[in-house]
Amino acid sequence: MAGSDQSAAVQAIRGLDQLWQRCAPGQAPAPLTRHDRLLVDLLGLGIGQVLDHLFQQRPTFEQFAGWIAVTAGLPDPVRVERYHALLDGAPVPPAAQARIAALEAAPAVLDAADMAFWEQHGFVVLRQAISAAEAEAAARVMWDHIGASPDDPASWYADPARGLWFPLWQAPELDVARRSPRVHKAFAQIWGTGDLWGNVDRMSFNQPVRDDCPFLGSALHIDTSMAPPMPLGTQAIIYLTDTPADHGPLQVLPGFHRDYDAWFAALDGQDPRGVDLTAGTVPVPGMAGDMVIWHHALPHGATPNHGAFPRIVQYLNMAPPGVVDERPWI
Repeated sequence: MAGSDQSAAVQAIRGLDQLWQRCAPGQAPAPLTRHDRLLVDLLGLGIGQVLDHLFQQRPTFEQFAGWIAVTAGLPDPVRVERYHALLDGAPVPPAAQARIAALEAAPAVLDAADMAFWEQHGFVVLRQAISAAEAEAAARVMWDHIGASPDDPASWYADPARGLWFPLWQAPELDVARRSPRVHKAFAQIWGTGDLWGNVDRMSFNQPVRDDCPFLGSALHIDTSMAPPMPLGTQAIIYLTDTPADHGPLQVLPGFHRDYDAWFAALDGQDPRGVDLTAGTVPVPGMAGDMVIWHHALPHGATPNHGAFPRIVQYLNMAPPGVVDERPWI
């Protein structure tokens, strides 16, 4: 399909013009709606990527659609149909329903012990969510972006490699995890449905700390609203390099999700984000290709890398598209 035809096809996706208008020159910034976020995910773009482009480049609507087509290509027509049905409050279209049914009928990738661990601790590791070779290919996207080499430790500390989080959104090697049947099935088991909507997120490069390169990660935190009652929500990373406990893995506070509402009530007005929750946290190591899924109520964060090799990860997430979290931000 020619570029102009692709741009026209993108322009035909409902809601795109409203998203552009809310971010057009002269408009005051407005929060993205739930449908905006579903649309950005549908288009295979990152939220930050879209907002940066709109507010920095100030494109016309036609330019915006053309940029989407060039950057991410045309979205899956089955997902477009599912998205339009969501806008209309209509039943799941047959093609999308067939995919959902096939995913739900697929063999489990998390066994009974894994699911019990998830319920008790609020996180679980899916071993070899993607293969080691696929993880290595995805890691290469990061190496190329920062102009560094796994065989040249000096390159790990050059300016392009410093920052921890990197806006790497589109690459065929990153789509492998986003389209992996094992990844989809793990999320389907946790959510109890195969009707899932995936996002496009960033990557992270966490080099070994040294005197002139301290750890740049954030403190232990919760990314969702802390207003009770705390609903089910997920977050996930895929390790693209072997990440033992001393190589900067994710850390979480196990089980915090189970007693969250009671914990919040006991604060008696204290700022929940000001409470030190580091006691009891554990590292979650993994091998290249392993995926960690955790409940979004768990305090979590990356850890300093005291190993001999950088930790590279890919962020991703999936959830049912009909899930709406209307809690106020606390």
